Amino acid sequence: MIVSVIIPVYNSEKTIMGCIKAINAQSVKPAEIIVVDDGSSDGTKKILGKSGVKFFSQKNSGPAKARNLGASKARGEILVFTDADCVPEKSWLEEMLAPFSETSVAGVQGAYRTKQASLTARFSQIEIEERYDRMLKSSKLDWLGSYSAAYRRSDFLVAGGFDESFPKASGEDPELSYRLAKSGKRLVFNPRAIVNHTHPDSLMKYLRVKYFRAFYRVNLYSKHSDKIASDSYTTPWIKFQILAGYGGLVFFLASIALYFFGFLVAAGVSLAVSTLLTALGAVSTLQFTFYAWPRDRAVAVYSLLVIPLRTLAFQLGFVLGAISHGFSK
Repeated sequence: MIVSVIIPVYNSEKTIMGCIKAINAQSVKPAEIIVVDDGSSDGTKKILGKSGVKFFSQKNSGPAKARNLGASKARGEILVFTDADCVPEKSWLEEMLAPFSETSVAGVQGAYRTKQASLTARFSQIEIEERYDRMLKSSKLDWLGSYSAAYRRSDFLVAGGFDESFPKASGEDPELSYRLAKSGKRLVFNPRAIVNHTHPDSLMKYLRVKYFRAFYRVNLYSKHSDKIASDSYTTPWIKFQILAGYGGLVFFLASIALYFFGFLVAAGVSLAVSTLLTALGAVSTLQFTFYAWPRDRAVAVYSLLVIPLRTLAFQLGFVLGAISHGFSK
């Protein structure tokens, strides 16, 4: 089985060699490591020139195009992707390849781990692990994250690779997964295929990531509106919290307008509905608190602060993303 590992990079001078060294130390060696520089302005190109790997450069166009360029240059029958800020464990590639022993498997998802000690990073890790539990229980997977993803070259090419209309790391990997799953291809999750990653280590960095995830998710959902309700990765609690927050705000504003125009009873009902939706959204955060408690009690308590702020970041991102997406058409 000929295997190509492909890594898109952008201003990754501090992390790329750690990633490359970890891949070179794998228990199963790839046929080649291909790195595609996405128009870096730091010392990334200089480092790659001394790294001994194949590397190509492109004008800054986003990781989707960089991965596709790497795939076009690869000779492997299996294309394995990771990111420049990931450090794979020694058995990572072996575990990524194992499911392909079944000819029906078209794609494989690996897992994140982190060695960070900060409370926010630990929260991020448990948040991800909750989603991994959902993936393990799913009868049909439709989500592969490109930080640790592998595809049969033939299936990848037939699908057309990553959608290059995504300008940043902004949903291009689930978009490809959705297309593969809809075409009947089998995707699987192997939690033993582990890459170590640096999660946001402060609350502000974390919320910024969530805001932009929601902002760009509008483009993803405009292409796959059926996935707004559910997919195999996103927990339904998150979507409920976002909708409850929107509903609470809408009914609160309606109660003010109704009161202003003298419809006092209707204003009272609207305010009661707003209060109920807000309360339900708040209570639903306890689901994650209970999930986190046996894993990390400090994170469980911290979640009571983070989840409402996360919901606000998502809500703002979706609204501004929808406005931006509408103007861009």
